Amino acid sequence: MPLSKPLPAELDPSARQLVTDLRRLRDHSELTMRQLATKTGYSAKSWERYLGGTSLPPREAVEALARITATDPVPLLALREVAVDTWGSRRAGGEQGKGEQASPAREEHSAPEVRAPGRFPHLALTAGVAALAVALLAALLVVLRLDDDATPAVITAAPRSAASSPPPSYTCHITRIGGRWSAGINQGHNTEIGYGDSGADVAEAQCLLRRAGISPGGIDGMFGPLTLRAAKAFQRREGLTVDGMLGPHSWKALRG
Repeated sequence: MPLSKPLPAELDPSARQLVTDLRRLRDHSELTMRQLATKTGYSAKSWERYLGGTSLPPREAVEALARITATDPVPLLALREVAVDTWGSRRAGGEQGKGEQASPAREEHSAPEVRAPGRFPHLALTAGVAALAVALLAALLVVLRLDDDATPAVITAAPRSAASSPPPSYTCHITRIGGRWSAGINQGHNTEIGYGDSGADVAEAQCLLRRAGISPGGIDGMFGPLTLRAAKAFQRREGLTVDGMLGPHSWKALRG
């Protein structure tokens, strides 16, 4: 369910952009707060604060969300580095003592959550620190591009305003090839997939589920709750094991 609660008005533009991007990734993944906590190791209450704009998420939390949504974490981490020095406080002193219900396996050893320190009095120093962070990140991106390519990379936009790469789009082209149905997306592969997976195999399965008359939601390549429900409904109808995992038997039935 998309988060509709407005963000605090006093959030710095970088912090606002960061939280907006994190909200978009969570909405696109269709994960509940409990599922998000299970997959990232950060509690549901922590994610409510991160996505509500009342607490700056740790670097590891940002990386975890990027990983499970197959998103490039670099632009998100760039926004976070700038937001660290400009994060404005909305909480009274009593809220500073509230602890997190964190998963012991992850949060006890991760970097501490950055609490809002209050408005920084020296605006000139704040601007200088933010500019330095942007410059350092730009230099790092150039080095990484030079490692991958023989030609230098050209930075066309400052990381401060960078946005996450849009997810790939998929189109169903249902055809009958050699007596088997195909959506023309994954070259006929029958790789086992399940909840939380993403990519061309998931998009192919979504197209074939829709062809079979069971809606998986959108054709977005994300194996979320709607796709899981559709997969189980199809397995139940075909007399297969109803586990939501699309393996060889389920693929055979989908392809007819």
